[in-house]
Amino acid sequence: MSYAPFDWIDDEARRRADAGLVRTLRPRAAETELLDLAGNDYLGLSRDPEVTAAAAAAARTWGAGATGSRLVTGSTELHAALERELAAFCGFEAALVFSSGYAANLAVLTALTGHDSLIVSDAGNHASIVDGCRLSRAATAVVPHADPEAVRKALRAHGGRALAVTDSVFSVDGDAAPLGVLAGVCREAGAPLVVDDAHGLGVLGEGGRGALAAAGLAGGEGIVATLTLSKSLGSQGGAVLGPARVVRHLVNTARTFIFDTGLAPAAVGGALGALRLLRREPERAARVRDVAVELHGRLVAAGLTAVRPDAAVVSVRAPSAESAVRWAADCCAAGLAVGCFRPPSVPDGISRLRLTARADLTQEQIATAVDTILATAPLPVG
Repeated sequence: MSYAPFDWIDDEARRRADAGLVRTLRPRAAETELLDLAGNDYLGLSRDPEVTAAAAAAARTWGAGATGSRLVTGSTELHAALERELAAFCGFEAALVFSSGYAANLAVLTALTGHDSLIVSDAGNHASIVDGCRLSRAATAVVPHADPEAVRKALRAHGGRALAVTDSVFSVDGDAAPLGVLAGVCREAGAPLVVDDAHGLGVLGEGGRGALAAAGLAGGEGIVATLTLSKSLGSQGGAVLGPARVVRHLVNTARTFIFDTGLAPAAVGGALGALRLLRREPERAARVRDVAVELHGRLVAAGLTAVRPDAAVVSVRAPSAESAVRWAADCCAAGLAVGCFRPPSVPDGISRLRLTARADLTQEQIATAVDTILATAPLPVG
């Protein structure tokens, strides 16, 4: 019998197809007539002329790539400027820029833990946090979603070095974590609280300074934030914010910082341009929240089941995984791009359409989006 090293891939592909879980890439054109409620460009800055000009200027000045890891040739004056301005804007002592938010989460969870420590992780946390827990070699206690008492019990049971980690805003339903209570629980245990603020930056807090600023926790000695530059700032990359000694520790120990090529100058320049624009136009943060609330209100009033948004994400329930996929496809055919979440991406087994509000949506576009979702809904509405 001949050895066929990849036949098992075909078997897995058949199982995925039978379960209706096949994922495919759908490259988009540079210009499209689709109304986008699927991406995470919350403030509408990814194509803003000022932001794209900043990205282009950075590429012309510093080159197409960073040329090496941050500790070799990959740190530029532009990286340092973004780190200073991010820390100041969000209210932290220091910041460190990574090539992605995913890499930032891996860095924090692997560099701040070890064999003898415990990570207490919310069951709804993003995949990057899940993977960071797995790579950390620490014991991990996965606790029920948004349950500070469960966090308290897990920390007390361990008794040694530990940290708790949570998304600030959960990417599936768009609900916010109880950060104030969680911070109190962590203070009692002498444990840091790590918060992934990917969906809070640019949306929550005064002028979009993030969920930790909104909760009055930014800059706390036991608080570390991770975030992405690819959502509200319309660029690419990630960052860790916290006490300066934590950032220095990451520079010396975080493998996804030490061994990864630095973020490309164009992405750094674009993010810095977007941050400066947001500082001048803080009303964008309030606008995106208003749009999310309006989308939710109109859909619920029409008879759909949707989770009230705490930030920019609006989650609309579908009756099944198959109907969710068909619903999203029908929306797309009608000119509206929406996200579709289904098992195993959703741990509760409930399939959803995921809508993302944008600060640059007009009232006409909001009405069009709602009408399209209702017209294509798999069940009678109202």
